[in-house]
Amino acid sequence: MSNDVKAKYRMFRSGKSGYYYWQDNDTGQQGTLGTPDKKAAQRLLYAKNEAFRTPTSAINLQIARAYLTAADPKLITRTWQEVMEQVVSEKSGETLRRWTTAIHDENFAGLRDLPLLETRADHFLAALADRKVSTNYYLRRLHNYALGMDWLLRPVIPKRQWPKVSHASKRAITEEEHRKIVEREKNPERRAFYQLCWYLGGSQKDVAGLTAENVDWSDQTLCYFRKKLMHIVGTGIKPPIIHFGDEVAAILKLLPQSGPLFPKLMKVKSKDRANEFRQRCHGLGITGVSLHCYRHAWAERARKCGFPQRFAQEALGHNSKAVHAAYAKKAEVKVPSLENWEKQMKAKVLQVEFTSESNGNPACAEALSLQAPEQSGIAEVPPAATDCVQREPISHATKPSCRPRRPMNVRRSRPLRTSLRTVSG
Repeated sequence: MSNDVKAKYRMFRSGKSGYYYWQDNDTGQQGTLGTPDKKAAQRLLYAKNEAFRTPTSAINLQIARAYLTAADPKLITRTWQEVMEQVVSEKSGETLRRWTTAIHDENFAGLRDLPLLETRADHFLAALADRKVSTNYYLRRLHNYALGMDWLLRPVIPKRQWPKVSHASKRAITEEEHRKIVEREKNPERRAFYQLCWYLGGSQKDVAGLTAENVDWSDQTLCYFRKKLMHIVGTGIKPPIIHFGDEVAAILKLLPQSGPLFPKLMKVKSKDRANEFRQRCHGLGITGVSLHCYRHAWAERARKCGFPQRFAQEALGHNSKAVHAAYAKKAEVKVPSLENWEKQMKAKVLQVEFTSESNGNPACAEALSLQAPEQSGIAEVPPAATDCVQREPISHATKPSCRPRRPMNVRRSRPLRTSLRTVSG
């Protein structure tokens, strides 16, 4: 390359910070080289000018690979399949099962053997073309994990440019639909299972895994850990204690009093329980619901009757207010009239009447018959009325202190003390 070619960038040093910066000779745009070392800055500037002079991007890519390989030998060859395996190796319990199922998604077929540094936005958009919610969710997690581990030099898709997630519409099971399902079910264990899902609002796996030890008949309460939150067991965090009424008590009395409450359903897989429920609904002509819709029904019923949200969140195991609001957003809440509400509040104001014996003193009787004004709450008492009040002698032991109290936010002032020192010659 001839030395007569004008350089694209030039370098200068900031007198304030001591760092070196680059400047585009054509546009005047500036940027930092990120180092106060002159030799390191010159190497970076040379690389920028060389990248501009070289018309073939493949050569630049090979030069970049040579530098990256020296920093991390696997940075060039690491594929998305290795990222998936690394993420799955860090999971356990129910989360491990979900991730194991997620990484076998067919939409990830084009990404498995693709090196991370060769990934473009087109590859991700092709995997997200069908707008599948789970694909979008887990691909974001994989992408953010690779960024956090510095396996990606920059985001493949900027955060604001990711396709939006559109969830399918979900609804709650109505009371009439629940009644039909219970009446149609002939299996007593499965019928009690559906009834507890309605009254407790638990997930199907949590309700199916209940045991007799979770029930405290002395306080009529129920306490259990959610299956998806089993990682908090042993951390000191206690599950909520849920009180149940007479309807739930009648159902629990029909179930085993020791061991699992649903010994058969507990051994059935979640998808099989869901299929049985779907077949039951299909026979009754009920569409658009699943076992998870019982949780939506519980949240909507709680909101409709004015149940405190903090208690509803604890009962359903929701740590986020936004998640709980999504469950209860379709509840039909009737707002009372403000006019009637004000009247009810005024009617609840406590009316106090002063009654006592006058002991034959007309002035005392007149004072006791006075009522306090509605706004100020102070009644004027004639001076003569105080003569009927019997005063008891105050002993020194019970004599109240007449010393005024100082405010809590005022610091007690202390007298200055002067000390005399004798200086010996």
